[in-house]
Amino acid sequence: MLAPDQKSADADAIAAVDHAITSRRSVRAFLPDPVDEETIGDILRVASRAPSGTNMQPWKVYVTAGETKRRMGEAILSSGIRAEKADWDEYKYYPDSFFEPYLSRRRAVGYALYGLLGIGRREVDRMRAQHDRNFVFFDAPVGMIFTVDRRLNKGSWIDHGMFLQSIMVAARARGLHTCPQAAFAPYHRFIRPILGIPEEEVVVCGMALGYEDTSKPENRLRTERAPLEEWAAFFR
Repeated sequence: MLAPDQKSADADAIAAVDHAITSRRSVRAFLPDPVDEETIGDILRVASRAPSGTNMQPWKVYVTAGETKRRMGEAILSSGIRAEKADWDEYKYYPDSFFEPYLSRRRAVGYALYGLLGIGRREVDRMRAQHDRNFVFFDAPVGMIFTVDRRLNKGSWIDHGMFLQSIMVAARARGLHTCPQAAFAPYHRFIRPILGIPEEEVVVCGMALGYEDTSKPENRLRTERAPLEEWAAFFR
């Protein structure tokens, strides 16, 4: 039997972990307030406890700020390659065509975000401009690029996902927010020379890290989750 104070401590720990997970969301507007390297290092060290097959730890992180972050965004935005023509030559994040229930979920979040921003369904230029904010990391002070060795297999990509989630949860525990960004992957040719990423590494995604700008309408977005009964089966 647990002593009363142990039960209380366990309840507090559960609440803290649950809050870090459930309060995590993709923030799309950040304050300019800097995040010190010690804090970033702490987050990454904690996240490195994520599980991986035979403890291979198949992740690499390039942390950018200031001028380097600006140069990377400028290189992508000045490339002349628009999002709809970006070449997913390393891996494909989405299917060639969406189907239910994924199509409806995708549309719901798109309509909700653009609705908050006052962007109409035919305002393609404004949609593109919003998408392009990915490449300035939504004005976050820290932008991270994640890679995986291309010689590894799908299991290592699963491990990589657990590492990314661990970063986002550890960030929330410190009052920070994030936005994972697959949008960077098709532009790896512009990122590689700036960060010195070797060819054997695949650019998986980027991630913005910083403090939420609560004054921005896009940060009012709250996405829904399907009920447990739709995707979980219990057997006895």
